[in-house]
Amino acid sequence: MGDPTAVPPPGCPAHAVGTGGVRRLYGPEAEDLGAVYEKLRAEHGSVAPALLHDDVPIWVVLGHSENMHMVRSPSQFCRDTRQWSALQDGTVKPDHPLMPHIAWQPICCHAEGNEHLRLRGAVTGAMSTIDHRGIRRYANRATQHLVNKFCKDGRADLVSQFAEHLPMAVMCEILGMPEEYSERIVQAARDMLKGTETAIASNAYIMDALTRLTVRRRAEPKEDFTSHLINHPARLNDEEISQHLRVVLIAAYETTANLLANVLRVVLTDPRFRAQLNGGQMTVPEAVEQSLWDEPPFSTILPYIAKQDTELGGQRIRTGDALLFGIAPGNVDPRVRPDPKAHMQGNRSHLAFGGGPHECPGQDIGRAIADVGVDALLTRLPDVELAGYEDELSWRSFILNRHLVELPVKFEPKPQQDVTLLPSINPVPLQRADNWQVGMVRTESPAPQPTAPEPEPATESPTVVPEPAGRPNVFRRLLRWWRGE
Repeated sequence: MGDPTAVPPPGCPAHAVGTGGVRRLYGPEAEDLGAVYEKLRAEHGSVAPALLHDDVPIWVVLGHSENMHMVRSPSQFCRDTRQWSALQDGTVKPDHPLMPHIAWQPICCHAEGNEHLRLRGAVTGAMSTIDHRGIRRYANRATQHLVNKFCKDGRADLVSQFAEHLPMAVMCEILGMPEEYSERIVQAARDMLKGTETAIASNAYIMDALTRLTVRRRAEPKEDFTSHLINHPARLNDEEISQHLRVVLIAAYETTANLLANVLRVVLTDPRFRAQLNGGQMTVPEAVEQSLWDEPPFSTILPYIAKQDTELGGQRIRTGDALLFGIAPGNVDPRVRPDPKAHMQGNRSHLAFGGGPHECPGQDIGRAIADVGVDALLTRLPDVELAGYEDELSWRSFILNRHLVELPVKFEPKPQQDVTLLPSINPVPLQRADNWQVGMVRTESPAPQPTAPEPEPATESPTVVPEPAGRPNVFRRLLRWWRGE
């Protein structure tokens, strides 16, 4: 008879399961969470039991329709983690590795009812003042500055030198703190989401910058997102202001940085994708939407809590149970995508931005930055190609997302381009209609604003570079967009 205290050897399937044979979403056997989700789908269907770190039980919602039902049913499910029975009975310890993503905070993401309406209304109201065409102009100029830093080298890492910087430069301008944009804040934003030993210090660094911004704008408001958030009729206090600035900054930054890296990776590694893009059969916005299906910036969202006994996907869910919003597995639900490799051109029903009361309010900002960034970079470097082999690329996986570590590329060295000072992102004086989308022509003209300082301009004197040949469709589209046609 075997020793009941023996520990399974590394690689043994026993490492992948906990008490009662429930699969773990952490540990060595969960390095490929996509494969784990498909095993759970085969074993349990569209909703499956699983274990978080420290073997904390949770339901994983794998089905597309089940996920949409959960996020759109606030009477049955909420984001208030104080109602999670595992937190109430001590199953989730204070030092749980996922506590920064679990702990309740006084923000709209965790609120419901009238309090959610108050906080969410302030955020969406402030966002309605943003000029999206201004974002696109700023993103284009910021892209030119970033490309200027490596275009003469003929080689670059499009993750660390581009995708991780462009969203932060734009978001700092939107929030009204362009002076804070630096390598330090970029690294802090990346670090605080990894759960490392320095994550708390990185979070403190960002919160210090946002708290100082809140104090400045409370005393001296300007035409930026922060000032509009402060002056909203909801009357948020300073803590609520700084916490919501953190949510907006980090969510928009992480989402867009991953989106940029993922779109560029597919363009560089899938010949069909690049050919469709160059041939005009697919536009960059359509390529962005395809990436949101195939490699969503956030794989999952933690957690939703059942407010009452209910049934979901054939499983009996008890009051106080936690559920994982399964964005990545829901996007490849066989009932929605029988062929997971099929192009979803024109279909925006992916789960990347959530849905219901907590749907991402800034999704059009992320789309605009990614659309412009990818298009402008490919226009500047039309011959860019992967430096190495696709199977040499590495990923950093976490239960919440899957982040490309680096994307090395090569191209013929190019001279720097003459780029003037970055335009500021002007506010829109009138609130936009609910059905207004990025790319629609505005009828009102925003008031002129002074130019903002450029993010870390190149030190060498640039020379003017003519628009590259070979992408006339992209150039014409950019020219029409620049003219506001």
